[in-house]
Amino acid sequence: MSNAPEKEVTPAVADGSEKKADGQEEKASAPEDVQLSVEEEILLNLTLIGRAVTTIEPRFTIRVLRQLTTLRKRLTKSALKSTLDQAFPKGSKTGQSLIANTIFDGLPTSPAGSGGMEVDSAPAEEPNGTATPAPSGKKYSPPVDSSTQDLLPECVVYLRLLLILANLDAGRVEQAGAFAMETAEIMSKANRRTMDQLAGKVWFYLARAYELQGKLAELQPRLLATRQTAHLRKDETLECTVMNLLLRSYLAQHQYDQADKLIARSVFPSGANQAQTVRWLFYAGRLRAVQLNYAESRDYLQTAIRRAPKDEVAPGFVQIIHKYYIIVVLLTGVIPDRAMFRKPVLKQALVPYFQIVQAVRVGDVTAFQKAFTTHEQTFLADSTHFLILRLRHFVIKTALRTITLAYSRISLRDVALKLHLDSEEDTEYIVAKAIKDGVIDATIDHAGGFMQSKVARDVYETDEPQKEFNLRVDFCTQVYKESVRAMRYPPNAHRKELDSAADARERDREIAQLIQENDAEDDMDEL
Repeated sequence: MSNAPEKEVTPAVADGSEKKADGQEEKASAPEDVQLSVEEEILLNLTLIGRAVTTIEPRFTIRVLRQLTTLRKRLTKSALKSTLDQAFPKGSKTGQSLIANTIFDGLPTSPAGSGGMEVDSAPAEEPNGTATPAPSGKKYSPPVDSSTQDLLPECVVYLRLLLILANLDAGRVEQAGAFAMETAEIMSKANRRTMDQLAGKVWFYLARAYELQGKLAELQPRLLATRQTAHLRKDETLECTVMNLLLRSYLAQHQYDQADKLIARSVFPSGANQAQTVRWLFYAGRLRAVQLNYAESRDYLQTAIRRAPKDEVAPGFVQIIHKYYIIVVLLTGVIPDRAMFRKPVLKQALVPYFQIVQAVRVGDVTAFQKAFTTHEQTFLADSTHFLILRLRHFVIKTALRTITLAYSRISLRDVALKLHLDSEEDTEYIVAKAIKDGVIDATIDHAGGFMQSKVARDVYETDEPQKEFNLRVDFCTQVYKESVRAMRYPPNAHRKELDSAADARERDREIAQLIQENDAEDDMDEL
C-alpha cells in the first residue's frame, strides 16, 4: 500500500518539475519588471520553436503564436532588420537570401497603432545600432538543423510570417500576398508536421491579403487542394483554418450552394482550437439564415456568442456576431433582450440595429423605412442588407394587428397609406394573407373595398363557456361509462363454470361406481 502512491505521484512530480523548470527559464529570460525589446522577444520565440521541434511538443509553438497579436503591434523596420541579422547563423545562405529579397522601404519606422509614450518604454539601442542584451544575460544561439547546419525551417517560416504581418500593417497588400504564397509553397515542399500550427497562420494571412485585394475567389482551387491534403495528413489545425477560409470566400461571393455542400459533405475537426470553432459556427449561422432556416441559424449564432473571445480581445468579431444574431432573432418572431444593447462594446455599434428593433416591435413602417434608409450603407457593409429587407413583412403584420385594434372598419386605401404600400390590390392581398395566417381577426368586403374587424365581445356573452362546459361534462361521462364497462363480467361466463362442475360430478360418479364394482369383485373372490 505504501508503494502505490509513490508510483502515482512520481510522474506528476516529474511533470511539475519540468513545467517549473520551463517557467523558471522563462522568468529568467523575461522578468516581469523588465520588458523585452522586439528583437529579444523574437529571438526568444525562435528558441521556443527550436525546443518544440526538438521535443516534438507543439505547445511551445502555440505559446509563440499566442504572442503574435501583441508582437505585431511593435514591429518596426529597424527591429526586423536587426532580428534577421541575429537570427541566422553565420554564413547562412537562407538568411542572406531572405535579407536580400526583403524590401524594408515601405515598412513602418514606429510601432503600428502605438503612442509616443509606449515607444519610450522599449529598450534603447546602442549607438552602434545593436540592441541591448537580454536581461537574462544569456547569449542567443540559433536553433540549427543538423543536416543543413542552417536555421530550422520552422524558424524561417516564423520570420517570414512576421514579415507578412509587417507588410499587411504597412498597407503593402500585394507584396504581402506574394510573399505569403511563396511561404506556403516552401511549407508544402518541406512537408514537416512540426509546421502545422505555423501553416495555419500563414494560410490565414495569405487569404487575408487576397481578400484585401478583392481576389479571394481566385484562391478557392488552392484552398480546396490544401484542405484535401490536410485531411489526408490528419492536420486538423490547417484543415479547420482552410475550411473557414472557404466558407468565408463562398459567403462573400454569394455561392451559397457550394458553402452548403462543403458543410454537408465534410466534418469539422473536433480538435480545432476555440477561435476556428467560433468562426465556423458564425459562418454556418450566416448560411442557415440565408437559407431561411432561422431556428438553426439562431442556435449556431447563440453558441458562437457564448464561445466567442472576450469583448476587449476581439471587439469587431463580437459585434458582427451580435448583429446577425439580432436580425435572425427578429426573423423568428422574437424581440431581442434590451440589455444586449447596453454592453459597452456593443452600444455604439448596434445603434442602427436598435432602431430597426424598435420599429419592428411597435410595427411602425415609417420608422422602419427611415432607419433602413439612414443606415443602408452600414447594413451593406455588414452584409445584413438582404436579411433586414425580410423584416418588412413582420413590420407590416404588426402594423395590421395594431390597425385592427384601433379601427372596427377601415378602407383598404387608408390601410395602404398607413403601411406605405404601392396599391390597393397589394394591400388587399397582404390583408387576406394575414387573415389566413391568423395574424388578424377581420373580414374583407371586396365590393365596398374595406376591412371589417371582428368586434371582440365578452367571452361570457357568447356560447363559448357553455360549449366548453358541455365538452368537459361529456368527457367526464365518457370516463365514467368506460369505468363501469370495465367492471362488468363477460356474458354467460357462469355457464362455463356450470358445465365444468357437471363434468366433475359425472367423473366423481364414475369413479365411485368403479370403486364399488372393484369392492364387489374382491368380496366374491374371498368367498
